[in-house]
Amino acid sequence: MNIEEYRAWAHKLVDWTADYYENLESYPVKSQVSPGEIFAQLPNQAPSEPEEMARIFEDFQNIILPGITHWQHPGFMAYFPANTSYPSLLAEMLTSAMGAQCMVWDTSPAAAELEEKMMNWLKTLIGIPDSWDGVIQSTASEATLCAILSARERITDFTVNERGLQGHPHFRVYASEQIHSSIEKGVKIAGLGRENYVPVATDKEFAMRPDALEAAIKQDMAQGNTPLCIVAGLGTTGSTAIDPLAEIARIASKYQIWLHVDAAYAGSALILPEFQHLLDDIGHCDSFVFNPHKWLMTNFDCSAYFVKDKGALIRTFEILPEYLKTSQDQQVNNYRDWGIPLGRRFRALKLWFVMRSFGVQGMQDILRNHIHWAQDLATQIEQHPDYELLAPTPFNLICFRYCPSQLPPDRWNALNKAIIERIKKSGKFYLTHTMLRGQYTMRLVAGQPYQTQHNLLSAWELVQQTATHCLSESLSS
Repeated sequence: MNIEEYRAWAHKLVDWTADYYENLESYPVKSQVSPGEIFAQLPNQAPSEPEEMARIFEDFQNIILPGITHWQHPGFMAYFPANTSYPSLLAEMLTSAMGAQCMVWDTSPAAAELEEKMMNWLKTLIGIPDSWDGVIQSTASEATLCAILSARERITDFTVNERGLQGHPHFRVYASEQIHSSIEKGVKIAGLGRENYVPVATDKEFAMRPDALEAAIKQDMAQGNTPLCIVAGLGTTGSTAIDPLAEIARIASKYQIWLHVDAAYAGSALILPEFQHLLDDIGHCDSFVFNPHKWLMTNFDCSAYFVKDKGALIRTFEILPEYLKTSQDQQVNNYRDWGIPLGRRFRALKLWFVMRSFGVQGMQDILRNHIHWAQDLATQIEQHPDYELLAPTPFNLICFRYCPSQLPPDRWNALNKAIIERIKKSGKFYLTHTMLRGQYTMRLVAGQPYQTQHNLLSAWELVQQTATHCLSESLSS
């Protein structure tokens, strides 16, 4: 492909993406293909001769597109959103075109300095102390691993990096039993051993119980184990539960344990002043993460990680071979030392485009709408005699189930599962589930940038219609 062909195809693909967004609702939100269907249509070997872009793009439309679940679809209400937006897409085009490798300041000064400035903007916007420092990680999972590794090195005076874990006691990591699975994964990757991950019991609203946390810590210390890190959830994955940060921070300070706050999804709500009280005790924590790539109109990957002590973070990860040394190293942030990978994308650019394009007020308006619509729908569900909410709705996730009196309670789980599966197959909406206290729970999330309240109400209508059909089938079986 020469430059003129590239120019022509670039224009065509921009037009295609615009058409795609205009017609998103015409696609089934959840891919309807069967396992192996896409794989079977692809050749077993790479082509030996060049192929025309027209043929490649035709195959994209005919083979690949049917196997895509459309995360930007207004009917996507599953998991949590993975937002993008028009300004974010434009920034990604520039990032891809430049192909910059932003591992150190010297390799692209603008990338390093824009990242520092964007972290300062976010820090101010959500209420992180000015004395903290931020860096963009790829995911919250990676950021949490950075927190665990930093805690490991700090407690051992950075000797594990030098000599390994031999000779050290068992280090214990604590988190709510409702926390994201990445915490357990991080414990394993950090070499601490899965058995040293301690799930802590939760209260009736699925938030961590401070009394259970402190009891676990005391028991571990009595047995010769060493408490290493506590992870508090601000909006847990299953139900967006909010762990009591003030009480957890008190315990962490009492026993001198690293406290990391995982706000991967719900942290975006902190741009709203009415939610910033949730961070009143952040000064007693050690690290905090949230993902603009979930709910802040910035496409994957862009995870904002903040630390109280950047020295501990850098000392945990820094390594300086001769070929990476530059004359500016003492004057700048070389972000390759602030996390796991050496290679880094220019992720700050899309964040800059998004925050400038929407403005703070525009971002706040979108999030407030999502929260208002979800809480309004939650009230409707709660008032329906055949449905019940299974968790609070502090943000924009609704956890609920269908519980008709005509069917014994021991059959409700199977009934709700059937409802979810049928809705997925409809292609109109995509909802997912979780298990809360053994109860099969439908999850409905409002969170797409171009979603409307009508989309949520239509989904609720389809849930009720589907539930009626599934109940009829259950009663006749």
